[in-house]
Amino acid sequence: MTKVLATGTFDILHPGHVHYLRESANLGDELVVIVARESMVNHKNPPVVPEEQRREMVDALKPVDRAVLGSEESIFEPLHEIRPDIVTLGHDQHYDEDELRDELHERGFDADVVRVSGREEDEDEILSTSRIIRKVLEERSDA
Repeated sequence: MTKVLATGTFDILHPGHVHYLRESANLGDELVVIVARESMVNHKNPPVVPEEQRREMVDALKPVDRAVLGSEESIFEPLHEIRPDIVTLGHDQHYDEDELRDELHERGFDADVVRVSGREEDEDEILSTSRIIRKVLEERSDA
């Protein structure tokens, strides 16, 4: 059985998140998702949605077998229990595949790292949490 691990903040869910999770699930038999803790999100704006609510929403998605909150100490800590065969990265996640693969191997994890494709955005879609927030602020600023 091939266990796939996907990670992310998943702040305001949109079709890009669903695409990432579907593509990840297609690579194996079980998809486990680590939802980032608020305290660990330091590469972009902090999440708007509370972490347990984000985890619950991701856990409810069809491609996901199980969603867990990440560690407040190390991004690698939950991997000891999960033991993934494949770690997937979204098309826009800031990790370098080779560096992450090397780091995993140095820490004793025999997992491959795969970057999944992005979803093509059509004119009626918004595939970015920050763009969704901007649009809400623009359209509701008069309310």
